[in-house]
Amino acid sequence: MHPGFFILVSFFLISSTYGAHSKTNYLSKSESINMNLTDEETDRKILSALNAQFIKNYITNDTTSHSKLIHKDFVCIEGDGTILNREEYLKGWAHGYDPNVFISFTYQDELIRIFGNVALVRSKNVYSRMIQGKVVNGSTIYTDTYYKENGQWHCIQAQITAIKQASK
Repeated sequence: MHPGFFILVSFFLISSTYGAHSKTNYLSKSESINMNLTDEETDRKILSALNAQFIKNYITNDTTSHSKLIHKDFVCIEGDGTILNREEYLKGWAHGYDPNVFISFTYQDELIRIFGNVALVRSKNVYSRMIQGKVVNGSTIYTDTYYKENGQWHCIQAQITAIKQASK
């Protein structure tokens, strides 16, 4: 096979990777994977796509899709130290993003570290939102811990840390 040969990742491949009954498309249909990638490089691409899906699920309040990303024993540690179990977290996720409040919400500076069947995905959220008629800018750093079980990555813990804004 030619070393530069790429295949287009199809819904079939995604379904077989994440289970035949899954309708969640973790990689876009147009994303390609080089057949010469190592297992770790492939996992890195998958984890990056899962991170993007995580954010998309938040912005769209998509609890159905999000439920498939997180492990049955998932916990979230919020910026104030509150620990939420899976059920509590998904309840909040259903209405956590309000497009009438958020002006923008993005992520950047993604870093993925893989340690066998455990991975840390860290990124920075940058957002602007309206609070009492004023635009407030903010950012958080989050670290999502993923566990690979039966060939599938699931988030087992999310930890969010607010970044203190510099005083003007």
